[in-house]
Amino acid sequence: MNKLRVFLDMIKFEHTIFALPFAYIGMALAWAQSGMLAAPIDWGTLAWQFVWITVAMASARTAAMAFNRAIDAEIDARNPRTANRPIQAGKISKNAVWLAGFISLGVFLLAAWLLNTFVLMLAPIAMIGLVGYAYTKRFTWLCHIWLGVVDGAAAAGAWAAVTADLSSPIPWALWAAVAVWIAGFDLIYACQDVRIDCREGLHSIPARFGIPAALRLAQIFHALTVLLLAGVGLLAGLGWLYWLGLLIVAGLLIYEHTLVKPDDLSRVDMAFFKMNGYISVITFLAVLGGLWVQ
Repeated sequence: MNKLRVFLDMIKFEHTIFALPFAYIGMALAWAQSGMLAAPIDWGTLAWQFVWITVAMASARTAAMAFNRAIDAEIDARNPRTANRPIQAGKISKNAVWLAGFISLGVFLLAAWLLNTFVLMLAPIAMIGLVGYAYTKRFTWLCHIWLGVVDGAAAAGAWAAVTADLSSPIPWALWAAVAVWIAGFDLIYACQDVRIDCREGLHSIPARFGIPAALRLAQIFHALTVLLLAGVGLLAGLGWLYWLGLLIVAGLLIYEHTLVKPDDLSRVDMAFFKMNGYISVITFLAVLGGLWVQ
């Protein structure tokens, strides 16, 4: 159990909250658009989909984080910010982390299979994206975009888990919104490691173009997030509670960007962890409110 606690702490399992609410948004919107929330409601089907979407999301993120920690183990050991992580401190072996990653991929495939054939067919693409992210920083500064696209796929994947289809523009708009949101806050987070990235020959937008440019681009990405979420609201016909929630989210994103400055990154953790956790949960609640009150 101690090893399990170390592993869960290493991958920051609690930060699944960043993306899981967006998977639930995709699920809830798919239920509403497909008429599954109209009486009589098949609660058994809804519960089945909820459980396995949750398992798929959690296992996919666990696999991605495990592989990232194992692949970057040597680099992290040379970075003062990450040198005391569990692998580097000898609290867990790299082989154990690799094993946990492959087990998580197996659970992800099981969840996809139990949801529907369409999702199972898409699962290998998602797996390539999840594992491949850790390598992108070795050859392109577009690694932040890669991360956003891969993590944002959870929202569209949840829609597909319900409908076995991606022909509607709603999941694509939601996917894009989550992709630029995650890419934006990853840009902020990456500003902490500019010196290490340059020393190690790693690629990132802050290392390539500088911290001020990275923070400006993050602002642009988050403005796009709000616009794309507005598009989701219009496409799905969400009620006024959604728009109220979106205003709150826009305010939080603005506040997030006041916390970090090119010459002061001391509050990155607050911007990265707290604000984005609030944003994901509030967006989810706003969607539920928009579906409930038209």
